[in-house]
Amino acid sequence: MAAEAAGAYRRTPIERADQRISWNRTDQAFFAAGACHILAWVCRASYPDRPIEIAGVRLAGDWQVFHVYALWDGWAFDHSGWNAEPDLLETNTTFEGRPLDSVKIVESLAEFCETHHSRMPHQYWQDPLPRARDYVSRYTPPWA
Repeated sequence: MAAEAAGAYRRTPIERADQRISWNRTDQAFFAAGACHILAWVCRASYPDRPIEIAGVRLAGDWQVFHVYALWDGWAFDHSGWNAEPDLLETNTTFEGRPLDSVKIVESLAEFCETHHSRMPHQYWQDPLPRARDYVSRYTPPWA
């Protein structure tokens, strides 16, 4: 699957206000907007023998990350599966119509959630970890 912009799946106001409605979106929409950080950390945990990093996308010069993905050897994993990181960044830049920055995230999931006002797994309507593990398993990693 080719990289798709995370912004194409942004949550509506009702999806932002109601966790159950947000949960009921398709897996791709759920992991593109609202749980991308969960997917990235689960991807890293799924391949403990690989040095998978966590990265985020933000508007150039902004501090707030709006999309998170896993990164390994130039390959990015997000709601679109595995794509070359430059393709993922170009797709999001084109969609947003503004320059973006990619930043490495070195914090733990808990620290990231606190800093960026994101939900921890226990704060979702249901546990997103099994759903994320299933989603990761659908995609063949580039080293396979």
